[in-house]
Amino acid sequence: FRFKDSLAEDVQSADLVISHAGAGSCLETLEKGKPLIVVINDKLMNNYQLELAKQLHRDGYVLCCNCSTLVETLQLMDLSTLKPFLPGQPEKFALFLDKVVGFP
Repeated sequence: FRFKDSLAEDVQSADLVISHAGAGSCLETLEKGKPLIVVINDKLMNNYQLELAKQLHRDGYVLCCNCSTLVETLQLMDLSTLKPFLPGQPEKFALFLDKVVGFP
């Protein structure tokens, strides 16, 4: 997968996705309604992925682990505990922004 242009077809056909905690990867997977395990890279400096992964986990959308706990997470996982991720409504934000800026 390192040099693949898009993972959309793979995500669509997957029963489970295991990914790093990049925002794009998480949102693409969750928006397709797929269960997601995010694996945090503990070695990243200023690790925004850690914050995102922990919040998505707290909200019940993903399972979260690091490389050393991935096998245990797979063995103990209960995907039925994950909540469905509801898509955003960007059109509402656009309307709000139009009002703030003064567009009709």
